[in-house]
Amino acid sequence: MDPLLATAGDRLGAYHERLARLVAVDSGSGQVDGLREAADLVQTWCLTAGFSVEREPVADPSGTPLGDVLIARRRGRGQRRILLAGHLDTVFPPGTAATRPFRVHDGRAYGPGVSDDKGGLLAGLAAAEVLIGLGREEYGELVLVCTPDEEIGSPGSRPLLRTLGAEADVALCLECARDNGDLVSARKGVADLEIVVRGRAAHAGIEPERGANALLAAARLTVALDALNGRWPGVTVNVGVLDAGGRPNVVADRARMLVDLRAWHTGEYASALAEIRRLVAEPTVPGVRAELAVHAPTPPWEPGPEDRWLTELAGKVGAGLGLPVSHTATGGCADANLLAAAGATVLDGLGPVGGDDHSPAEWLDLDSVVPRVALLAGLIDEVARR
Repeated sequence: MDPLLATAGDRLGAYHERLARLVAVDSGSGQVDGLREAADLVQTWCLTAGFSVEREPVADPSGTPLGDVLIARRRGRGQRRILLAGHLDTVFPPGTAATRPFRVHDGRAYGPGVSDDKGGLLAGLAAAEVLIGLGREEYGELVLVCTPDEEIGSPGSRPLLRTLGAEADVALCLECARDNGDLVSARKGVADLEIVVRGRAAHAGIEPERGANALLAAARLTVALDALNGRWPGVTVNVGVLDAGGRPNVVADRARMLVDLRAWHTGEYASALAEIRRLVAEPTVPGVRAELAVHAPTPPWEPGPEDRWLTELAGKVGAGLGLPVSHTATGGCADANLLAAAGATVLDGLGPVGGDDHSPAEWLDLDSVVPRVALLAGLIDEVARR
């Protein structure tokens, strides 16, 4: 048997134990106590493996604490700095770990964050341990970063990710492989848009002419935004929330809209955002004005020649292990987008196979753990030697 596969198999029991412990901790975005408890577990395992560890508290732009970024480092014999990037936060509310605890059934593990991204993050640590165990530390430095806020766009972690991405020769991102086993080689850019519409209240029966209907303006804006779908290939605009008014006999003086913008290419992303700004700025109801806020804008990850080289290298490593490797682009964004924007060569989806993320049915294929850890370890080794 290939030494990578054999050594990854030796680590499987520890991986299962760690996964069960990590999934048992509620660590939804913003649940700072749980996120720090999860970081404490990962820190202990990293220290045991021989990494040095530092922690940096991060907060959102308003100053609200988001938890700690954990950065683990291990020196090797070579020159290249290789970054492994995962995240500790989930999308689930407090209490989920108790009401839907970790369990295993028919070769799959279930529980909050089991695939996204606790299973992937632990695969990164396991791959490092495989290389350490085999004495194959040809990298200059192996860096594992674990963020607490990826699920909300990494508003606190962005500065650190920019620095780490700029310093890295290669960034291997630990989101789990797609449910068919595909790696991820490109991601759409995303912007979370908040539009506040302000009008003027009035009695709807006695003097409606004195009002300025914010709800009507928001409804018209919703139609205009929806019409942007299809203007640029691959650009989607979705008004997911429209909250307006309060009573049927009052002309609505306020509305709030939450909008999701996604695009494959930087130019189309910028063009769509500019058009949305124009639509928001143009009043459609006299006396009504609207304001746009763009939260956590994340640029598209458009793979370049180096990214494609890395994807091809993963395929060659997989072939040597008897593991077919395919890849795809996905409409979801992740920290891979930010690392690519910082200048790193990036490949994502390098965790085990999982699916149904962000839902009660989220699962991780336990049979995929050993081959995927071996693939990741082999890819780190090949990158380090080239």
